[in-house]
Amino acid sequence: MFITNGWNDYKVLDTGDGMKLEQWGDIILSRPDPQVIWAKQRPELWQSAHAEYVRSAQGGGEWNYLKKLPERWTISYHKLRFYVRPTGFKHTGLFPEQAANWDFMTQCIGRAQGAPRILNLFAYTGGATLACAAAGAQVTHIDAAKSMNGWARENLELSGLSQKPVRVLADDCLKFVLREQRRGNRYDGIIMDPPSYGRGADGKVFRTEDNLFELVRETSKLLSDTPVFFIINSYTTGLSSVVCKNILEISLGKRGGSIDAGDLCLPVEGQNILLPCGTTTRWTP
Repeated sequence: MFITNGWNDYKVLDTGDGMKLEQWGDIILSRPDPQVIWAKQRPELWQSAHAEYVRSAQGGGEWNYLKKLPERWTISYHKLRFYVRPTGFKHTGLFPEQAANWDFMTQCIGRAQGAPRILNLFAYTGGATLACAAAGAQVTHIDAAKSMNGWARENLELSGLSQKPVRVLADDCLKFVLREQRRGNRYDGIIMDPPSYGRGADGKVFRTEDNLFELVRETSKLLSDTPVFFIINSYTTGLSSVVCKNILEISLGKRGGSIDAGDLCLPVEGQNILLPCGTTTRWTP
């Protein structure tokens, strides 16, 4: 397991009955989580929620605002700062459990010679991009959604990183990787956070079960001779971390190194309970 426990501005207050209660700065949100199949441990806390996401029987859902909220607000992780707000399909623009990977990447970059080149695929609002840039890396940030890239640029500016060597590009990840192969470009570190299902900038569908192996195989060809890491995150329900470990072994096994895989988890405040939040698989040379 990889446990994230370095937050001051974020807490999981309670979990139960298919929901999680989280504090984001001064704002408390209640959101569904299909893996929470146990009962609430502190039911009195749930009345403090500012908003709750209510699922629809037809699929999807919507936010029910119980108290007045700002349009967006900021939270910090060490020196990194992020805008967060309730968005469609229960998200907030940030996955706090990924801070365990931010710390890991920061350590790897700190041990590298010079400024390593990092490729961040399906980069969303830029959590990993910010962490790598702050650690001294050159970062290429790729996401098909222009709105998410705009959010990432705002997070970079908010964190005082807008002048760092970061490229933010709207592109289909696999097409970008294949073009980089032809250009002869190489990267010292690769991060990818592929969706279970998504559409690229050109409308092409990505499905983890159908497309992840090809993407990893092709992206592995971009690793330099002085690599620092290759990380795959997965939020696909039912997809074991062993699957991603096997894919990295097949794609990078000839390079040697080691692979660690497991659940990303968040501690629940004041309880001996961990909230599982997807998986991560890390290759290091």
